[in-house]
Amino acid sequence: MDLVNHLEGRLLFAVPKSKSHQVNKEEQEQHADETSHSTEGRLQQATLDLLSGSDVQFRRETRLDIALVKNLPIALIFLPAADIPTFVGEGRVDLGITGRDQVAEHDATLPAGEVSGVEEILDLGFGGCKLQVQVPEKGDMTEAKQLVGRNVVTSFTALTEQFFRQLEGAEAGEKLKTNIKYVGGSVEAACALGVADGIVDLVESGETMKAAGLKAIDTVVSSTAVLVKARESNSDILNLLTSRIRGVITAQKFVLCQYNIPRTQLPTASKVTPGKRAPTITALEEENWVAVSSMVEKKRIATVMDELIKVGATDILVLNIANSRTD
Repeated sequence: MDLVNHLEGRLLFAVPKSKSHQVNKEEQEQHADETSHSTEGRLQQATLDLLSGSDVQFRRETRLDIALVKNLPIALIFLPAADIPTFVGEGRVDLGITGRDQVAEHDATLPAGEVSGVEEILDLGFGGCKLQVQVPEKGDMTEAKQLVGRNVVTSFTALTEQFFRQLEGAEAGEKLKTNIKYVGGSVEAACALGVADGIVDLVESGETMKAAGLKAIDTVVSSTAVLVKARESNSDILNLLTSRIRGVITAQKFVLCQYNIPRTQLPTASKVTPGKRAPTITALEEENWVAVSSMVEKKRIATVMDELIKVGATDILVLNIANSRTD
């Protein structure tokens, strides 16, 4: 099938592309170990899980970076995460998922005063990392300003230049004292090889940084995966897909907490579980008792259950939420 000629009338959705090519569920399982060691693989897998939860049905054929969605007028375009802000910003695709760091790098390259064509819609809550200034652990540098006038290597040249321009107090267009060099990969090796005095690179767990004998001394930007759209794009299908994705993300963040409590203790318990808007209250057959149902952040549920016990709640149940539609 000539996919390019089947794109008309479809919403174009940019999906982060991993180096290990995954085309269907079976192959994703086969490559699970391989992709777990790459940022691109983790970002793509989290995105594919999100699309699955949003009932976006597709099959990606081998060696193709375009997949037509079967049940919605959408085409998925698989692109490197670093390229997605450019395609979205120029309106070549309508919607995309990438890192906030990649959006910031794209925006940092724009001429002064130009409004970015990339609009963030939703923080997806996964893919958390930090773009950090790093120096040799055994060195004497403890502040980023100590790198001014030295060699710094990074794959995020625009953000790094912006960061050091502020440190140096240099005006736009003024030549920096700091020598910023671009390296596409293995940035952490630059100091050990004598190429750089410091680097600016992404840090997730910090294990790679420590293994390379480096330490972080400053943060340029904190990042998570974000859903972005072309500023001029707006359609019913875009809004529908955004609503579905928001529902899946909400379901991942919250659980449903249900419990019984004496009506006299309801005001106190409602403060513990206020819900997204308000808790749902149902009268029980037993006089002066009510059942309460409320959405609670998953990361807080253990503490919430402890507090409910203290105020007299009983029969506390916690249920996972498969999907949702909430404000």
